[in-house]
Amino acid sequence: MSAPRLLGGRYEVGELLGRGGMAEVHLGHDTRLSRPVAIKMLRSDLARDTQFLNRFRREAQSAAGLNHASIVAVYDSGEDHAIETGGASVPVPYIVMEFVEGRTLRELLNASSPLDPAEAARITEGVLDALAYSHRMGIVHRDIKPANVMIGPQGQIKVMDFGIARAVADANATMTQTQAVIGTAQYLSPEQAQGHHVDARSDLYSTGCLLFELLTGRPPFQADSPVAIAYQHVGQPPPRPSTLNPAVDPALDAVVLHSLAKDREARYQDATAFRADLQAARLGRPISDAARGTAGSAADATVAIATPVGAAATTVFAPTGGYDDPPEPVGSNTASLPAIGHDPDDEPRKRRGLAYFLLVLAVLGALVLLGVAGKALLDRPPTDAPKVAVPAVIDLPQAAAEAKIRAVGLVPEATQVASSKDIGVVVDQNPGADEMVADGSKVGISVSAGPDTVELPDLKGFTQDEATARLAALDLKVGAVKQVDDTGLDKGKVFTTSPAAGEEVPVGSAINLNVSSGKVTVPDVVGKTRNEAADILGELGLSVKTTYVDSTEAENSVLKQSIKAKTKVEDGSTITLTIAQPPPPVQTPTTPPTTATTEPTTPPTTSTTVPTITP
Repeated sequence: MSAPRLLGGRYEVGELLGRGGMAEVHLGHDTRLSRPVAIKMLRSDLARDTQFLNRFRREAQSAAGLNHASIVAVYDSGEDHAIETGGASVPVPYIVMEFVEGRTLRELLNASSPLDPAEAARITEGVLDALAYSHRMGIVHRDIKPANVMIGPQGQIKVMDFGIARAVADANATMTQTQAVIGTAQYLSPEQAQGHHVDARSDLYSTGCLLFELLTGRPPFQADSPVAIAYQHVGQPPPRPSTLNPAVDPALDAVVLHSLAKDREARYQDATAFRADLQAARLGRPISDAARGTAGSAADATVAIATPVGAAATTVFAPTGGYDDPPEPVGSNTASLPAIGHDPDDEPRKRRGLAYFLLVLAVLGALVLLGVAGKALLDRPPTDAPKVAVPAVIDLPQAAAEAKIRAVGLVPEATQVASSKDIGVVVDQNPGADEMVADGSKVGISVSAGPDTVELPDLKGFTQDEATARLAALDLKVGAVKQVDDTGLDKGKVFTTSPAAGEEVPVGSAINLNVSSGKVTVPDVVGKTRNEAADILGELGLSVKTTYVDSTEAENSVLKQSIKAKTKVEDGSTITLTIAQPPPPVQTPTTPPTTATTEPTTPPTTSTTVPTITP
């Protein structure tokens, strides 16, 4: 049995978990930390492009900086080497991610769809939580779809593949390419479909498509080719979800339609607003006026051009493995227009149908020609137009970076982003260093505005697990854990934190916990009053018993304690205090008063003659 493939001298590559248009995902094992991981390796044909490699490395670093409970964590990234036919070695980037038990939304939908509206809303709220955080950190996902959302065993939501889609999108990949569709066609925003600039609102459109499918069991647009689907994203309004699932109420209809506005300025402007309306709809509360207005206008909209699904038997624009979720065939869930010529009594409708058919073919043909022309232009040798190399400005102060960019004839464009780096330092640039661009081109630089901060809550009395969960909910993590004595708390309860409760700390910070060891150092309370001693010992979690002895010391003072001071005892131990009480008064025996006795004086003897009486 051969040894498992090892990446970075650390990660064993195991069984294949999934395969997509851009990468393969394997179960892996981190031999250093002895934990399961997921390993995603990019296709070798994408890895041959130096420009793509540079951007992928940069995006892998950005993704690794995302620390949120609803985002699959990125642990590490690196490069392996694949040997091609002919012996050439090609670097293959990989990303090591958190391995999440559970299943994807795609698997859930395949097993049971549509979902209950309340559950669909709850899941989407979790996705929006992740996007709100990533957008604050300056990262746009660009490929939100059911296959990129995991549901854990306890129902927790995890969004994955941050950074990878952005790296591809930054390589100027659009729907006009003939070799791959960037992003899944059913969830592309109109601006992505047209090859325009993508921002956070593009993710919100894709999330609206995902919510639509959770509610109805199908994406908002379906056709037999990615280009036809993209065309619908650009020019055709979506149906109300309630027309496909009567359990969807009007408020939820309105939220979905607002998220699917063609013009990004008419959509939700941030994930927080989207989530607030979605939660309000789920709880039966009023939604925003903007969402209600969009619902009304979408209902009354007139479609200028409709793409007849299935009009052409041949897929005009066929990607080679460009999207993970294949388009559904015309039939069960796909609305097909009447075939041309099937109604001999309605010549006007025949002519309109033929006109639409020809117009759609013309539009699709034009898109193909544009794609071919764009490919040809990209493949042409460089012309004589002046080109300059983009300077490296990452880690420079903003002023120095802008001066360096202007010095070579380029135009800096600065954007403030949350970052753990010093305020005012450039943390990212696009295009990357040493890329050749036309003279006068714009160079985007992301400048650190400092990290987002949160107020640290008071965790005193929480168990360590409870404190860890509270911190994770605030995008904070546990740092060092120290056992401390004399807390007055049960063993394992948090006593204090560092930084202290109430302080503002950067998102992603490690918070040190001082946790009760359950041990108490007995204090010296001899000489204290009974009440003082009882209070001191009680605050330390010790029990008190008292015994009293007669003493000439101050009344109620502690004469002795049963456990010596500075002794370590378990929380709740009992200490007996000997308390002074005044002795009873001394009882002196009572002596009766002494009385002087005078002996009577014997009177002098007198001779008395008693006369004799003779009868």
